[in-house]
Amino acid sequence: MTDDPFLLYGTRFVEAKPVRLRCGKLEADLANGGLRTIRYDGTEVLRAISYLVRDRDWGTYIPEISDLKIDQNDDRFEVCYRARCDGPQATTLVIEVRIAGSTDRLEFMAEAVSQTGFETNRCGFCILHPIVGIAGTRAAVEHVDGRIVATTFPDLIEPWQPFKDMRAISHDVMPGVKAECRMEGDTFEMEDQRNWSDASFKTYVRPLALPWPYQISLNQPVRQKVSLIIRDGRRAERPSAAPFCKTIKLELGPRTGTMPAIGLVIAPEEADATLSAKTILSEIAPQELLFHFDPDCGHGVEALDRFAAIAAIHRGRSTLEVALACKQSPALEAATIVRQMQSAKFKPDAIMISPSVDRQSTPPGSKWPDCPPLEEVYAGARSIFSGIRIGGGMLSYFTELNRKRVPDGPLDFISHCTNPIVHAADDLSVMQTLEALPFITRSVRAIYGRKPYRIGPSTIAMRQNPYGSRTMDNPSGARIPMANRDPRHNGRFAQAFALGYSIQVLDADLECLTLSALTGSFGLIAGPGEPIEEGARRPLFNTVRTLSALAGSSWQECLSSSPCEALAFVVNGPTGARLHIVNLTSREQSIDCGTCIKGSGDASAIRRLGPLATAVLPLAD
Repeated sequence: MTDDPFLLYGTRFVEAKPVRLRCGKLEADLANGGLRTIRYDGTEVLRAISYLVRDRDWGTYIPEISDLKIDQNDDRFEVCYRARCDGPQATTLVIEVRIAGSTDRLEFMAEAVSQTGFETNRCGFCILHPIVGIAGTRAAVEHVDGRIVATTFPDLIEPWQPFKDMRAISHDVMPGVKAECRMEGDTFEMEDQRNWSDASFKTYVRPLALPWPYQISLNQPVRQKVSLIIRDGRRAERPSAAPFCKTIKLELGPRTGTMPAIGLVIAPEEADATLSAKTILSEIAPQELLFHFDPDCGHGVEALDRFAAIAAIHRGRSTLEVALACKQSPALEAATIVRQMQSAKFKPDAIMISPSVDRQSTPPGSKWPDCPPLEEVYAGARSIFSGIRIGGGMLSYFTELNRKRVPDGPLDFISHCTNPIVHAADDLSVMQTLEALPFITRSVRAIYGRKPYRIGPSTIAMRQNPYGSRTMDNPSGARIPMANRDPRHNGRFAQAFALGYSIQVLDADLECLTLSALTGSFGLIAGPGEPIEEGARRPLFNTVRTLSALAGSSWQECLSSSPCEALAFVVNGPTGARLHIVNLTSREQSIDCGTCIKGSGDASAIRRLGPLATAVLPLAD
């Protein structure tokens, strides 16, 4: 047990607790000026309503909030505040906000004014619908021309916007209860944020087909409003929602499979540090090393020499991840890399190849970058890298793979990454991204069938930014989107996140899962200049070492009564059958392991699990 914020999050800064707003059966959490976890009668209706301002790299401004006033009683609540965003060249944007709630209606109003003019990629409301229990269900969309269309929320992940030109959207919250979300002040559209592993459908202002960045004119108010209307058709004497159960129950489920191989990514700049930590590398014993190689960054024979030295001590498999420049014939560029590999005496077991330009996103309405056809890229790789498995897909995220469907016929495996801080970086949003992973893997399987499938490297911090010119520097160790360093990587949060991640992708039958590096800002051991001692093992080390030891073992699913709070699975590993549990929250949890462990059927089946903690328990004989 621990309540030390640094041990949990890698930082002493603790997120402020939200203010609970409640009016009858309608309630919401006020956090950083936005509304989170909006519920009616105990059921989540909307995941969030926020007013967001984005810069030209799609970074999110963190506004300075002042004059905050909160007033609430039994039948109403009201919130008012002023938010200020400071942009480049001394530009400013001020937003006046009013939030009002009653028993069956919630209104969020904002007026933005700039006395300097203000450049932005997006300025306005984002409304998030949850995905679990919503994906694949009915909805009604009212368009700006007044048409109302009966439709459904996407089940498989939509590569493009499922709904455009929106004025309102409604859906069933529970039998007899309907929610309508109405947007005013601009034209809204929805994107499927599961593409980025966000656990939400996002309705946002200003269509992506319009130019960006754009200017908010000097002293021209921009007014917008979002209304949530609840229509409860149940009888007045209806019972309230079931009481909250404090004990999470675990039960064995029917699905089974084989644990994936575990990989570590190694960039050329971390090669020497990795060699220095070869004893620790041997202790972890990952099945795969993923070597990153980018000729446009000057990677050449010297990098491959170091990769060869690491591969020689590794004893496992290796993959060379190539960002192909595609400035000339792909076959000619591949031939150059082969000559360099021969010079370095480096022969990996596989090549994961993708055009460098495909690391950048091509949003709706944008022109696809110049690039040879992927068929030509893969054919060139196949002819040059003889005797080596060839993989394709994206070096970036599922978003790009979903939008640019690669021809998988010439490929031996498909791969992509994920990142949980593309849009938001608070603790709740990051942990909720785990909900999106089964949708991602199921969507990949729907496109590529049983093709061998890999994921990673996928880390909390952002390795590269497909949506702007750079990742965001984070010298203060804050929780910020698109940051190249994240404080939680040093804490137990990363350990819990990684184990939860591995559980959520078990059903994908992955060939390999890569969740970290050995050294560096994404590493399992701390380097110089880190907030923990150089060479110290981060808590994530334990998760990756455990998963590596379990690779190839058989697993069985374990159903959780509250998968957003605790996840588990059963694995028959080298030490016998074990139940692995992870607490995904910052609160101690009571876990009822049911019939899974020795002593089931009485109090000994209950386990207390500390904040963001993991546990391994023996199964009953």
